[in-house]
Amino acid sequence: MTLTIWVDDWQIQCCGQSFAPGDVVSWTLLEVDPEDYGDVVGSQRADEIDFREEHHGQGEGHVPTSVEVVSIAEVHCRYEVPAGATDHVHHPVPGTTVLVPTEEADGWAKARPDVRFAGYLVTARWATDGPEGAATHGR
Repeated sequence: MTLTIWVDDWQIQCCGQSFAPGDVVSWTLLEVDPEDYGDVVGSQRADEIDFREEHHGQGEGHVPTSVEVVSIAEVHCRYEVPAGATDHVHHPVPGTTVLVPTEEADGWAKARPDVRFAGYLVTARWATDGPEGAATHGR
């Protein structure tokens, strides 16, 4: 069984470690509300996201989980200030998502025309521990 994990660009840029398909990583995984990611990755892909990776304090009380990375896609989208907004905060523009398969995630991505790098969609599977194949996740 595979799962999909959202990894914010800034989480890795700040203090995360790069990873690649085949790597077993230990992450704090928090459940997500797909609506939080619809504008960035599109509603269909957002519905596929099971967890987000967190290592900046919001995961207190959650035990890190070992997962094996299967594949990685960079997520890029356009950002702009919505019409009529008074706060001048840039938001993702729905329908502008560009997914780029990659062989390594280090928090940085090659610039693409008209879109900005937002993070990664990581397909992973629970890592196993020992010959019995007991999963190391805490569900």
